[in-house]
Amino acid sequence: MSEHNHEHHVATAKQLWLIGGGLFVLTILTVVVSNLGLPSPFDIISALVIAFGKAYLVAAFFMGLYWDTKFNSLLLIGALVFFILMVTVTLLDTMYRQDVVPSF
Repeated sequence: MSEHNHEHHVATAKQLWLIGGGLFVLTILTVVVSNLGLPSPFDIISALVIAFGKAYLVAAFFMGLYWDTKFNSLLLIGALVFFILMVTVTLLDTMYRQDVVPSF
């Protein structure tokens, strides 16, 4: 059998504290932006941008995808695209169907 020369990266405590601090700052930013009273489309867009930033930090550093092979990152992105596609198809189906029983 062939041996794999894949070394595992061990994150230092300093790296983990910096990423944790970044997540804390982004959480505070989420609360601040939600209390600003932005108009309707901009409040959701800003919340999603901050949420994607936090998701990137968690996936890249806490899950180790930053140091792992790019194939694993591709699998994560593919799974997210498939999830968004399934949610979109479901929402399109439920938003435009007629009620089966109008009394409910």
